[in-house]
Amino acid sequence: MLSARLLSSAILIPLLALLVWADQQLGVSAALFLLMCLGIACRNTWEMHQLLSERIATPTAVLTTLLSSFVVISVWIPALLADIPLSPATQLAALGAALTFSFIAAITFAAFRFREPGGALEQIGCTLIIVAYCGGLTAATAILRWQPSNDTGFFALLSLIVCVKAGDTTAYTFGRLWGSRKMAPHLSPGKTWMGLLGAVVGSCLGAWLWICFPLPGYASQIQPTSQLTVLGYGLTVGLAGLMGDLCESLIKRDCKQKDSASLMPGFGGLLDIVDSPVFAGPIALAWWLLLPPAV
Repeated sequence: MLSARLLSSAILIPLLALLVWADQQLGVSAALFLLMCLGIACRNTWEMHQLLSERIATPTAVLTTLLSSFVVISVWIPALLADIPLSPATQLAALGAALTFSFIAAITFAAFRFREPGGALEQIGCTLIIVAYCGGLTAATAILRWQPSNDTGFFALLSLIVCVKAGDTTAYTFGRLWGSRKMAPHLSPGKTWMGLLGAVVGSCLGAWLWICFPLPGYASQIQPTSQLTVLGYGLTVGLAGLMGDLCESLIKRDCKQKDSASLMPGFGGLLDIVDSPVFAGPIALAWWLLLPPAV
């Protein structure tokens, strides 16, 4: 299990570094990043449908895929259609409008398909959960690409990934070495309270190292605001990432599955890989917009 995770990570990390480099060469429009986010949203939507395939009220795959994709694209719409400079205000407004449209579209679609009582509300609920999870969380996380400014692209997004993955690593280490009391034995038997402590320690350490000692490409552009803010950022983002892992486990366990799919050895499906970052993404975005750990 551990060796498979290390092998998969050895593939994913260089690919992510290549994406960051290539996307920054294309400028602030982030066209390559848009394609990646669309791929993530569509793949996650497909995996959610696979998980829900045995349920009574299975949502329509075409509808949820289209709506999830539209929600992701909405973050780029101000620049693509109206030539409006990308900013958190315009992006969040577009995202809110896209989610509202998705809500209306899901109910309207169910209304036209209605034949007899039973199952319609459940299908609407599943549709909205998929669109909000696969499209909404991905889109909100994507806005970090332009924080703290257009010139420092990916710094905030990478800080999220560093926090979450450092927390995952130390949670696993603390749990294996000292974990005995289970945190959620019926939902995720491998998680312990010591693992929770490890996640907090690791995410705070990851945030501190990434933000206070930025890589050479960012060193001249990034200034930490305060040590307390940086640690608060790492703490909340790490906890949100852990909750994201638990919430995705809830979906899988309720659908009687161990993994969302078989995509990467040691990880499972794409949902299993990105569950923590996309769940913590909106929390990280709130920090960078309201109380930025760096400027």
